[in-house]
Amino acid sequence: MIRPTLAVMALLAAGPAFGAAGTDPDWPCIQRKQPNLSMGQVWTGPIPDEAAIELARDPQIVRLADRLEQRRLPIEEAEATIADFAADAEDGQLVALMQAIFDRIERDRSALIAGIARYGQSQLSLSQRIEERRAEMAALEAAESPDFDAIDAAEEALDWDQRIFTERQQSLTYVCETPVILEQRVFALGRAIVSHLD
Repeated sequence: MIRPTLAVMALLAAGPAFGAAGTDPDWPCIQRKQPNLSMGQVWTGPIPDEAAIELARDPQIVRLADRLEQRRLPIEEAEATIADFAADAEDGQLVALMQAIFDRIERDRSALIAGIARYGQSQLSLSQRIEERRAEMAALEAAESPDFDAIDAAEEALDWDQRIFTERQQSLTYVCETPVILEQRVFALGRAIVSHLD
């Protein structure tokens, strides 16, 4: 039988670790929590001015940004699409395209960061429930006249919670890598766009 403290130890030791990358106790990832990106972190071109921000709402640029930000589109195809667009585009349109892409990826990434924090809090709550179930089961087993039906029910509930906890913990590595994947994509798209600026 697993000792009562193992659920919390597993939470802290398995892959991503709560609070390991900052001071947010709800953050379950090894990767440092960075709630928002700035354009300057992923873009070496000119900072978009008001005209570029307005142009980023142009339907042609919106459609292109919607396509380019999709992770299922290989980066090589995205680069080729950018090159096709850049052949007839002015610098202002390229900067606006970057702004439109950045807005979409940053929005998705911020929502994902918030979701990961909720996921982490859910795991902490589940680990606490597991500990409570273990204590309850220990008390049932220690009774002078043990209620074996109650012990069986408590053990089944404990096993179920432990299984859910373990499966979630195993998927946490992928979940924590997703914001980094988005950062890498917006950086790669920005690099492709800036290569076409005059």
